[in-house]
Amino acid sequence: MRSLCRTLLCAVLLCSLCLSLLTPPAALAEEDLHMEEAVLLNDDGSESPDPDGALPPTAREDFINRIIALGEKLYHKSGGKAQRAHYAGDIYVCKNFTVYLFRQNRDDFRMKEFPDTQLVIPNNLPAKQCKPYAYGIFWEDVPAEKGNPFEVAAQFTYNSELSHEENMELACDFMRQAQRGDFFQMSADYDYGVGAHSAIMLGYDPDEDTIHWMDSNMRGKKVDGIRYGIVQFDEVKPVTWWADAFCVKRRGATLYRLRSDIIYAEDTQHENK
Repeated sequence: MRSLCRTLLCAVLLCSLCLSLLTPPAALAEEDLHMEEAVLLNDDGSESPDPDGALPPTAREDFINRIIALGEKLYHKSGGKAQRAHYAGDIYVCKNFTVYLFRQNRDDFRMKEFPDTQLVIPNNLPAKQCKPYAYGIFWEDVPAEKGNPFEVAAQFTYNSELSHEENMELACDFMRQAQRGDFFQMSADYDYGVGAHSAIMLGYDPDEDTIHWMDSNMRGKKVDGIRYGIVQFDEVKPVTWWADAFCVKRRGATLYRLRSDIIYAEDTQHENK
């Protein structure tokens, strides 16, 4: 009996030893996996950045990030309280707000094609030059060599030869082209008023078919005859809400987008040396 037990015990111990030799410890397997991470190489043999790591923003992306960050800062600073948006110098007037955000951040940036030219943002086109359309859809046509870093990314103007439904479809398609950092200009007749309005797009959400944006003075009030505007950040409305606003005879909207060749001003200084 004792001989049989010893035989069985030896057999169990032998099986355990074989399994331990065939199966590496979990900790060792994890270490080996970590050590064997692939390193991608460029054509010249240099090591590429970690494909899973976040790449630093381009100069253009950084410019947009700074503009949006300042808009968010002013939003929080306002604390939800209306700011004066009545006089020509008030930064909380809708167009003044977008211009202020641009100008406060432009000095660190240039266009690669025109590295010695300071960036500018065009004014709205005067009303007389907008005809037959209403004032507020268009900017002045300032050439890039004069410092204008924006291009027309998309534009909608109401076409009286089409039905309202056809115009609405076009207006919605136009809004779906909005990208983060686009400067938006419209002439509208909607919930909050009638006339021109400026905003900066934070992006289009295709899953919800909505637009995220920031602006000032879309909503506001008058106190003793003086206009005060609300600063908004990451507001969200459906594409159809926006389309309804400017899908009106003689009205429309434009998306202005920063050119792709935005660079840092300091890079041009290094090249000149």
